[in-house]
Amino acid sequence: MANWLAVWETSRILGRALGEQKECVREVHRLAHELVRTPADVPAEYRVSMGPLPEDALTIRRNLFSTLFLSVYQILGVPPERRSLFGKLNQLFRVWVTGADNLLDAEDKVVLPLRLPHDARTMREVVAIMTADRVLTEILWSATEQGTISVGEARQISARSLQALLGSAGQEATEERGVEARPPPDEVLFVIHRLKTGLLFHIPFVGPDATGEGDTPLAAELKSALLDFGLGCQLLDDVRDLAVDLRERRHNYVLSQLCWQESEAYATLLARDPATLPERLYREFPEAARGTALRGYEMMQGGLATLSDCGLALRPGDPARLAKTMFRVLDLADMAETIDG
Repeated sequence: MANWLAVWETSRILGRALGEQKECVREVHRLAHELVRTPADVPAEYRVSMGPLPEDALTIRRNLFSTLFLSVYQILGVPPERRSLFGKLNQLFRVWVTGADNLLDAEDKVVLPLRLPHDARTMREVVAIMTADRVLTEILWSATEQGTISVGEARQISARSLQALLGSAGQEATEERGVEARPPPDEVLFVIHRLKTGLLFHIPFVGPDATGEGDTPLAAELKSALLDFGLGCQLLDDVRDLAVDLRERRHNYVLSQLCWQESEAYATLLARDPATLPERLYREFPEAARGTALRGYEMMQGGLATLSDCGLALRPGDPARLAKTMFRVLDLADMAETIDG
């Protein structure tokens, strides 16, 4: 994370955005703590409560994307009080998306540190998602009372906070029973992954779109840059998750590339016992893995360069350095050595 730390220390916009993001995390946690209160007549062994913020909850690594989104609001000239509202909304999207991923993929990532009997993971996600909905109501009511947004804008944000996730939900639904056929690589990248991941990088515009600040040529350019950055990150995920996606029959750019361009290698791979596949399966397909990682790197670098040109004002070479850093962030550090730039 050294490159990101260096940028945060020299970028006024990113430095301010990180401070604002930390306040958003704290406020969402505080509101959730106020709401998650089990009635007094419930026996102690059945009580549900909020725990303290995890030690790493305010680190750059945990807040990298959210901080980038808050920096975009500065570029767009969004006033501080609305940046705070939109930042808290983004934090709630993290709860919804992470909770859904945990339920669907049996993962254990925590955004709201809930305490439940027997550390029940499934019910924790259910309560987290319900809590986030109630926190959304609280922040929208507060914003209208303070004049930050109008009642009509609050209603739009409430509706769009659901609607913005439906494309991604629909795409996930198609994978619940497993992928039967591998579509061409570019279809995976520009259709499936755009819905699966790319749209999540447009979620930060739910608020600005409702208030009109997202309806400008500059906003459109920023949306495109964030989409490229997000798709680039997903390509790195596809390299890292090659074995998992094969076992779980999920869409994967590398698997589609093998299916369409190296059919014999792909057939041999399908014939292997999924239980014996190594975690770093991509190392067995260095050309396909490197090509995918390189494309992801170029998309991330291009997205960051556009953000810089639009007002983020990074130093020369920072987009490339930050794109390289994402290999470590996404647990693919060994692949970074194979990428020039």
